[in-house]
Amino acid sequence: MPHRLLATSADNSLPIWIVTESTWSAVSAQMPKTAQSFAKAQGFEGKAGSHCLLPDAEGSLAGVAFGLADEDTKQRDPFAVGKLPVILPEGVYRFETGVPDAALATLAWILGSYSFTRYRKRSEKSARLVVPRGVDADEMTRIADAVFRGRDLVNTPTSDLGPDGIEAAARQIAETHGAQFTSIVGDDLLRQNFPMIHAVGRASETAPRLIDFTWGDADAPRITLVGKGVTFDTGGLDIKPASSMLLMRKDMGGAAAALALADMIMGAKLRLRLRVLIPAVENAISGNAFRPGDILASRKGVTVEIGNTDAEGRLILADALALADEEKPDLIVDFATLTGAARVALGPELPPFYTDDEELAAEIARTGLEVNDPVWRLPLWAPYQGQLDSKYADMNNTGGPMAGSITAALFLRRFVSEAKAHVHFDIFAWNNAPRPARPEGGEVQAARLMYALLKKRYAP
Repeated sequence: MPHRLLATSADNSLPIWIVTESTWSAVSAQMPKTAQSFAKAQGFEGKAGSHCLLPDAEGSLAGVAFGLADEDTKQRDPFAVGKLPVILPEGVYRFETGVPDAALATLAWILGSYSFTRYRKRSEKSARLVVPRGVDADEMTRIADAVFRGRDLVNTPTSDLGPDGIEAAARQIAETHGAQFTSIVGDDLLRQNFPMIHAVGRASETAPRLIDFTWGDADAPRITLVGKGVTFDTGGLDIKPASSMLLMRKDMGGAAAALALADMIMGAKLRLRLRVLIPAVENAISGNAFRPGDILASRKGVTVEIGNTDAEGRLILADALALADEEKPDLIVDFATLTGAARVALGPELPPFYTDDEELAAEIARTGLEVNDPVWRLPLWAPYQGQLDSKYADMNNTGGPMAGSITAALFLRRFVSEAKAHVHFDIFAWNNAPRPARPEGGEVQAARLMYALLKKRYAP
């Protein structure tokens, strides 16, 4: 069923003229005279991001002019029209002139309507878009709904979304699609050999857990998703300063991305066997918290010295990756809000990714640009592996003062040896400032691109 912001009939719809500075003169000549005169009086010139509400002779709304960056500039945002559902009056609209990518424009329209309303209700506008010809409205709706659920999870504070809340959200998604669901909780983690997940989460009043669900034909290609589910990160005994804790509810953004991707995959019924693993913990502080200098066993058998308790995400991921690897899947994809170093290198809008698979790397980079979910490859630079050396254990959980995102990726790679391919995304999961279709707050990064990639490979 199409999203509530989409319309299937163009009856009584209002035109949106999509223009650039270079095309504005030619397009405006096709408009009614009243609209032309009004736009001229308003000084509208088609500049990127600008819009003008155009009246008819009686003063009623006759249409909208909206400016995009010229096609030959690198500033064009495929999601630019995502600002329109927020600013337009109630009504039904259609693209009168073509958009560069009708599917992305439709998705942007829906994504731009998102608001987090759990704690503060906001009036819902009903500016609806007529689905452009050739666009699959049901597909756009499935993708947007999955992103909305992911954003809601990231935006929800830990007071209402601890490890048990992540489990409840994952269970609901799994049950919706008929997936088989299990969860290993508390001391059962030790009995079933997930010692690092247990160590990181044991100080919290809410028990740590490993969420695990599978879906699809057991004989189909095996794809496993792993998402970091740290519902709040104090830093542990290496405690963060207060300013660094303000956004730590988003430290489960990797879990949100994995769940959003799983939702898309199962909703589209792709021809693959899906497994989703989410280690869900709160990195809290109490008398039984793990300590700097502790040496932890891992599921893989690798011992890890704790150089810093604030490098906890890689520890829980390591146990989950080791489990994923035991099945020798065709592909393991992990998502994690892992390092501040990734933000220093590439900023919040361009997550780095890591893989040894050259063909996969090229496909990821290309697909990210195609669906406006961009990422950038950084190297698994082997000489930096020495930064993870330990005098007392097989490795340390922290590297040196530089290349922190790379050394974190190298740490994770140590726990994957049997899978045919592995890709790690070091995401931010947050929009610091609003952009079209990307409101300020929680964000789902890299999931849409991986869905598009997997759909190309395993379309039903």
